[in-house]
Amino acid sequence: MIDSPVWQPTASRDALKSRAQQLAYVRGFFCERDVLEVETPVLGRHGVTDLNLDGIPANVRAAGVHGGWLQTSPEYPMKRLLVAGSGCIYQIARVFRNGERGSRHNPEFSMLEWYRVAMDDQALMSEVADLVCGWLGCERPVQLSYRQAVFENAGFDPMETSDNDLKGYCEQWLEPEQLSDLSRNDCLDLVMSFAVEPTLGFDRPVFITRYPAAQAALARVSQEQGHQVAHRFELYINGLELCNGYWELTDPEEQRQRFETDNQQRRLAGKPEMALDSAFMAALDVGLPDCSGVALGLDRLLMLKVGAKTIEEVLAFPIERA
Repeated sequence: MIDSPVWQPTASRDALKSRAQQLAYVRGFFCERDVLEVETPVLGRHGVTDLNLDGIPANVRAAGVHGGWLQTSPEYPMKRLLVAGSGCIYQIARVFRNGERGSRHNPEFSMLEWYRVAMDDQALMSEVADLVCGWLGCERPVQLSYRQAVFENAGFDPMETSDNDLKGYCEQWLEPEQLSDLSRNDCLDLVMSFAVEPTLGFDRPVFITRYPAAQAALARVSQEQGHQVAHRFELYINGLELCNGYWELTDPEEQRQRFETDNQQRRLAGKPEMALDSAFMAALDVGLPDCSGVALGLDRLLMLKVGAKTIEEVLAFPIERA
């Protein structure tokens, strides 16, 4: 006898109702600020080069296109809209990341992404706080630099410590032979994941800011106390990372170089290189306006609202029941 598939949703009706209320709140929030809602493709011709993101390929055969990717973020097409003169925009998107499943991850999830023209990272953090704290009814976040967060929780300066000392610190989680092939950034990610993130945002929400320049991704960088730091921020509440934002890099040549560096790192990690998104790069060549952008996990925001311990409590059907 064949077992019947589990068909029931994992989210309660109350959680589904709270999700609907959250979507209405988000749309009202941006309507009041005259930020335009847009839609961009969920299925695109290109993936991303980011070493830490694995896309899900699609077998597309249409109009001369062969292959494609479910998008990990709507960032590139949204920036193309910015170049085309859209002004400030936001999107509530379904996005996909391969291999991500756990108490806080599902391969398909809901992302709120928005871009504010002529706004820097400090101003955008204030708007993120308006949205999140308005919905959750919590205290406004404090700011803590990446450097200070690591020092307070791990006891060393991440900007100054040697690679050998950093790997020695990480031996509490991995064997030396496992660490031998890891980069400095890999080791810093371990420190953040195991020593820092679990402590963040319990007294009150906290923005982690001014990441090392090597972790800038698509953010611009500047000099601070003798070190290059990224204009990047992440928001943590109760140990949960909620969003990732940038004062956006607008230099197309610098962006090309970062993508090439990404692909070098992918080769070293045994991952396939990713072709650059030619349409995105062409738009950058025309000129991305001065802007800041942020991506916020709506499922995680809902988890905080309803007090859920796992993401499936706020999803109708996680991957196992999809």
